[in-house]
Amino acid sequence: MKKAFTLIELLVVIAIIAVLMGILMPALNRVKKQAHKITCQAHLKTWALSFKLYTDENDGKFHSGQNTGGAGLWMNALYSYHKDNPKLLRCPTAKQVVVPGGEWGTIKSWQYESGSRTFIGSYGTNNFIDNMTQARGARKLEWFWRTTHNIRDNRNTIPIFGDSTWHDAWPQDTDTPAPAPDAFGISNQGETNEMRHFAIDRHNGTVNMVFMDWSVQPVGLKELWTLKWHRQFNTANPFTLAGGGPAIDWPSWMQRYTDY
Repeated sequence: MKKAFTLIELLVVIAIIAVLMGILMPALNRVKKQAHKITCQAHLKTWALSFKLYTDENDGKFHSGQNTGGAGLWMNALYSYHKDNPKLLRCPTAKQVVVPGGEWGTIKSWQYESGSRTFIGSYGTNNFIDNMTQARGARKLEWFWRTTHNIRDNRNTIPIFGDSTWHDAWPQDTDTPAPAPDAFGISNQGETNEMRHFAIDRHNGTVNMVFMDWSVQPVGLKELWTLKWHRQFNTANPFTLAGGGPAIDWPSWMQRYTDY
């Protein structure tokens, strides 16, 4: 005759399972986050190739950007490279989509209507790569990279594209970080603090970026202020070690991350 489990034995088994789950869950979450980061980097490697092909086909010139309105935005200009794979527009951590009037956040995707197309994504361009022919407000024409021919050295310090809360942004060396992880706007921030679109805690203190040498690299959140976003961007600004800083008090959510 088979002997059944006693109540005490059953409780011991349940307790052991609970302990094992408590041990395994953090490890599984870390593996899941790492998988998301690797998938995101794979997406961006495809985008790096797309931007390279586009500039190769246009004598080194980047897309016209805001110079020609919606048609010049990267999503439209490079449409032939991603039209059959909308998943390329989104990092796997950005599962939710921001709805008009709704809340935005680090792990949410933006939504943008352009003519007959609706784009949903979680990546954005550094608008200073755009092939502009005139200034954009206080953003001087001589700040724009415009073509790959304008870059001779340190291509691996010039960001093109990466994790973002909006489809484009205009980072400045005077931009301050957001006071809280989700305390930033989803749309145009005007002419200040647009670094906040990229300075988001999407991959445990880093974001993934495509650079002008077509490489894809993780970038520390504070490291963003050391990159050459535009041709006159001061990389030795008060947010950086090179500028004698950081001469600011980073918000609490960023304090534990490495200074650069």
